[in-house]
Amino acid sequence: QVQLVESGGGLVQAGGSLRLSCAASGLAFSNYVMGWFRQAPGKEREFVAVISGRGKTTYYADSAKGRFTISRDNAKNTVYLQMNSLAPEDTAIYYCAADRNFGVVRTTTSSYEHWGQGTQVTVFS
Repeated sequence: QVQLVESGGGLVQAGGSLRLSCAASGLAFSNYVMGWFRQAPGKEREFVAVISGRGKTTYYADSAKGRFTISRDNAKNTVYLQMNSLAPEDTAIYYCAADRNFGVVRTTTSSYEHWGQGTQVTVFS
């Protein structure tokens, strides 16, 4: 059974940083593209960042470029999202997701087969 477990969320002041982690089990991790998405209250879930199975390709939403960095450690079956210069508009539940089509990085929620339960990030000014 595939499990994705996010951690690292919390309450942070604007301008601060957080590092999210997502530990995966029950899948051949390096064969999966891993993505981060977020959902703010009253809004649809949106793409944040994605990384290919070997970590060679990354892609970011415009809102994340220059501030967020996605990375992965396949030996630990874990994907990370380093978030710097956080702003109140980054407040959301952050989800990691796994896409078995490791050859293509995709940004739509429907492309991902497995999802974590999410971790709350709250940024106050």
